[in-house]
Amino acid sequence: MTRKIIIDTDPGQDDAVAILLALASPELEVLGITCVAGNVPLALTSLNARKVCELAGRPDMRVFAGCDRPMARMLVTAENVHGKSGLDGIELPEPAMALQDQHAVDFLIETLREAPAGTVTLCPLGPLTNIATAFERAPDIKDRVAEIVLMGGAYFEVGNTTPAAEFNIHVDPQAADIVFKSGVPIVVMPLDVTHKALTSRARVEAFRAMGTQVGHAVASWTDFFERFDMAKYGSEGAPLHDPCVIAYLLAPDLFTGRHINVEIETQSELTMGMTVADWWRVTDRAPNALFIGDIDAAGFYALLVERIGRL
Repeated sequence: MTRKIIIDTDPGQDDAVAILLALASPELEVLGITCVAGNVPLALTSLNARKVCELAGRPDMRVFAGCDRPMARMLVTAENVHGKSGLDGIELPEPAMALQDQHAVDFLIETLREAPAGTVTLCPLGPLTNIATAFERAPDIKDRVAEIVLMGGAYFEVGNTTPAAEFNIHVDPQAADIVFKSGVPIVVMPLDVTHKALTSRARVEAFRAMGTQVGHAVASWTDFFERFDMAKYGSEGAPLHDPCVIAYLLAPDLFTGRHINVEIETQSELTMGMTVADWWRVTDRAPNALFIGDIDAAGFYALLVERIGRL
C-alpha cells in the first residue's frame, strides 16, 4: 500500500531534493504540495515548487500557495543561504503548470476532512504556518493525520539562525507551538541529525554522473547550497536537511531517536523559537515527539541516488 502524504514546503534547494525523492518513490502518494513563505517569499516558493514538479516530469501535481507571513511575527527569509530565487545554482524554465486557485490551508482542511482517520502524513519542510493555521481553523482535522514528520529544531547543535533557534522554527515559533501541542504524533528531523548527513565531493558527483537533467540539477543545487555551510561551519559539505523527512518515510531504519517532550519558546526574544527538547527526560512533561538523533548517512545518500536516478 502507498502512504498518502502532503508536502508543505518553502523551496529551497534541499526542499527541492526532498520533493524529487518523494515523487520518485512509488511507496508514496503525494496528494498535493502546499507552499509557505520561508526560505524566500511565497511567490517564489510556489513558483519553485512548480519548477521542481516539472523537472520531475510531474506537471499533474497540484501545488497550492498558502500563508505569506508568520502568524504573529514579521517574515524572516534566507536568501543568503539559498540565493535570490531560492533555487540558485541552475536556471530552470518557467513552469507551464498553473498554481491552484485554492488556498493551501483550505486544501489541507478539505483533504483531511475527506480522509479516513489517521491516513494522511503531513511533511512540513519549512515554517509550520500553514499546518498551524489549518489546525486552528479546523481542529477536527487533527485526528485525520497519521503523523507529522518535519524538519526543524535542534538540541545539541542548537541554532543555525540565532544562537538558540533553527530557521524553520524561528521563522514562526507561534505556529510551531501550536503544532507541537496538537496531540498529533510528531517525528522531528533536527539539525543534530541533518548535520550528520553532509554532502561530499563524491556524493555530489554521484548525482552529476547520472547524466540526466534531474541529476545535473541536484548536483548544481548542492554545489551552490554547500558553499554557505562550508564557510560557516568549516565542514567538508552541507547538510541536506529536508530530504531526511522523506527518507524517514521510505527507510525509517536509517534513523534512530528518542520519544521525548519538546516545547517551543515563544516568549523570550533571546531564545525565541528554541526547541526545548527534554533529551535526558529530566522533567515530568509527557513525550510529544520522536526526536531523531542519528542517521546512517551512507545509506541515506545511497537511497537518494537510487531514487532520484529514476527520474
